[in-house]
Amino acid sequence: MAAHEEHTVLPAPTFEKPVKILIVVSPYYSDIAEGLLTGAKAVLEDAGATYDVAQMPGALEIPTAIGITDRSSNFDGYVALGCVIRGETTHYETVCNDSSRALTLLGLQGLCIGNGILTVENRKQAEVRADPDGQNKGGGAALAALHLVALGRKWANTSKGVGFRPAGDDTLMAGNNDGNSIA
Repeated sequence: MAAHEEHTVLPAPTFEKPVKILIVVSPYYSDIAEGLLTGAKAVLEDAGATYDVAQMPGALEIPTAIGITDRSSNFDGYVALGCVIRGETTHYETVCNDSSRALTLLGLQGLCIGNGILTVENRKQAEVRADPDGQNKGGGAALAALHLVALGRKWANTSKGVGFRPAGDDTLMAGNNDGNSIA
């Protein structure tokens, strides 16, 4: 069983500048959400990050909330928290797949998102994963967001050296790669 597996957990990154995170949580299963939220807050506080919390009705609304917020705010990263428990219909697959896919697409656009939306077969699995003293998936999602923020900051001011040089950069003139002007 996965609960007994050993996992590598990276240490939290450190930051020179403050980090501001938005936790977007669905309280659909309020006790599960509370455990996830407790774990996420503890990790962020230990890392010295500040955070705000926004609630959404369900897991499907979480990516949209993050996208809307990112366009009009100054958060460095996001933590998505919620729980989807398999039911009797295919709605489970829709919610799991679409919320995960939307978060991934936002991440590929450059947003730093830790995905802590649990997708489980039953309530017991959710309880184990949400428990801050157990698997602490809320804390893991917060840690993932912090690592993505750190990665983004590390490479934020680097250039791949591809493209046009700005006007006034005459180290290389057009058509001549030895640094001499072709004039």
